[in-house]
Amino acid sequence: MAARRRTRRVTLIGLSVALGSVLLGLGILFMLSPGRPEPLRDADGRVIAGSISEKIYVEINGVRQGMFIKSRDPSNPVLLFVHGGTGMPEYFLNRQYPTGFEDYMTVVWWDRRGAGLSYDATAAEETLTIEQYIADTRAVTNYLRTRFRKDKIYLMAHSGGSIIGIQAVAQAPALYHAYIGVGQMTYQLKSELLAFEYLVGRYREAGNDRMVRQLEASPPTMTVPLPAGYMRLRDKAMHELGVGTTRDMRSVMRGVFLASWLTPDYTVTEKLNIWRGKFASDARLWDTVIAIDLTRQTTALAVPTYFFHGIHDYTVSYAETRAFAGMLAAPVKGFYTFNESAHSPMFEEPARVRRIMVQDVLIGTNALSDKP
Repeated sequence: MAARRRTRRVTLIGLSVALGSVLLGLGILFMLSPGRPEPLRDADGRVIAGSISEKIYVEINGVRQGMFIKSRDPSNPVLLFVHGGTGMPEYFLNRQYPTGFEDYMTVVWWDRRGAGLSYDATAAEETLTIEQYIADTRAVTNYLRTRFRKDKIYLMAHSGGSIIGIQAVAQAPALYHAYIGVGQMTYQLKSELLAFEYLVGRYREAGNDRMVRQLEASPPTMTVPLPAGYMRLRDKAMHELGVGTTRDMRSVMRGVFLASWLTPDYTVTEKLNIWRGKFASDARLWDTVIAIDLTRQTTALAVPTYFFHGIHDYTVSYAETRAFAGMLAAPVKGFYTFNESAHSPMFEEPARVRRIMVQDVLIGTNALSDKP
């Protein structure tokens, strides 16, 4: 009897400690999630007069969609950032990897339909299409043109968002000063094959026979869907080898997942919606996105066009994007190799991105681009 009481007491103590830990963790999470962006401040900590740092919601093609807008001076040129993935916002990464865009532009971090701030569990799944994203991009552009009294804006698109961004600019060039593709997708099925070959080669060189066997058990092909075994290993392998989101991000769990939960600018519900939106969008759109072949679909843009690509990027093939940039027709064109970057030069080499933006993109030239 005494032994049973001791066991019961130990169990209750254990449950109490576990519950207390959970409640403490939730309390800390809510404290870290006020859901309000901090104002922009100068070097002395004073709020910059006339600056913008806001989270807003706008009705875009009948759907409430959210965005963060930041600018030291709202009269600066407007930059719309179209995030990557099928539905993965990147604003929260700007906390760990500051881009500084807001210092010289009015930067708009838009969470696309079904993603992050714009996630809606009741939305019809069939509204998540590439065509709808392109239409939404134009609608957001027109909202920004009206609000900031600009005839045209700049559009920067990253990774999966570049499939959308480049087509929006191709369809409505009169709305844009220039297009900037970062980690520009071209034909992702081919890129996945090249990534697979690279990953197997690197792990074989390192003597990691277990990872080689796992990868070779589910090799990707030029058909969709890609093998489930490959998809389970893909992000882990790329980040372990420094060819994923950033060169120094060796774990997508720490570098992306944890970072999303630590950002103070989203509420707890909005943080949860980042991941609900990502998984829902992946299930709906991943196979569609990777099968798009821009080398056949988009052969010319009528605006100055710039490509920023990390030489260590295997999330999207550097070689394929460089070849695409070579064949694309544009009035001004520049390809810029970032030697210290993987998939996200704007986060990894922000000082060089700023120099290119100020000295080339905003002027409409390509003096700093790679030489042929």
